[in-house]
Amino acid sequence: MEEYSKIRQAEEAIKTVKDGTSLMIGGFGGVGSPPLLIDAILEKGIRDLHIICNDAGFPDIGAGRLITAGRARKLTASHIGSNPIAGKLMTEGKLEVEFSPQGTLAERIRAGGTGLGGILTDIGLENEYVRNGKQLIESGGKSYLLETAIRADTAILHCGKADNWGNLSYCKSARNMNPLMAMAADYTAAEAEELVNAGDMNGDEVITPGVFIQTVVQSKGVNWKWVWEEKQS
Repeated sequence: MEEYSKIRQAEEAIKTVKDGTSLMIGGFGGVGSPPLLIDAILEKGIRDLHIICNDAGFPDIGAGRLITAGRARKLTASHIGSNPIAGKLMTEGKLEVEFSPQGTLAERIRAGGTGLGGILTDIGLENEYVRNGKQLIESGGKSYLLETAIRADTAILHCGKADNWGNLSYCKSARNMNPLMAMAADYTAAEAEELVNAGDMNGDEVITPGVFIQTVVQSKGVNWKWVWEEKQS
């Protein structure tokens, strides 16, 4: 019997991404975003996405490529400062942007992945924009905002290493939002720099267990150190 494997081609990995899909994209300024899977979504012509990510990436890197191409109708992120095109689309009314403080965003995604309805936080309590429309809850003599959990139809991630069962490990800061998003979507596809056989990963390496991953694809390879240095020059 052929050994069970979750390894697929990119086109099959994004089969759940359709017009109007809510899509989590791992990454921090592009580092940890899955370029091959983003390529496949662009090539498929998918539109009207609700993109959920840490930030808007750069115009030509990470989630920013989908935003630049006009494929998103809504963006939920902690900031968009690295992508001026996102700011332009927002001010023109062509992109709806929901801002969430970075730590709060991470916790909302974690809540979505662990089955919680939301979190209580005092972050943004004094900020009218952050507080607007949110329920205020008193607990232990203190006031908190109720921040609702976030889930998505699909999540696409990037990792350093994966086995054919979908167990993942990450390279340093490229880990960022990826492990949280892996748990908070109905379908999760991971793009891996290195593929190994099941059993070849040390148990201590595994950050995301394969139970959360439906598909793994082989990355073409991205030198994130070079990408970052290029953007700083």
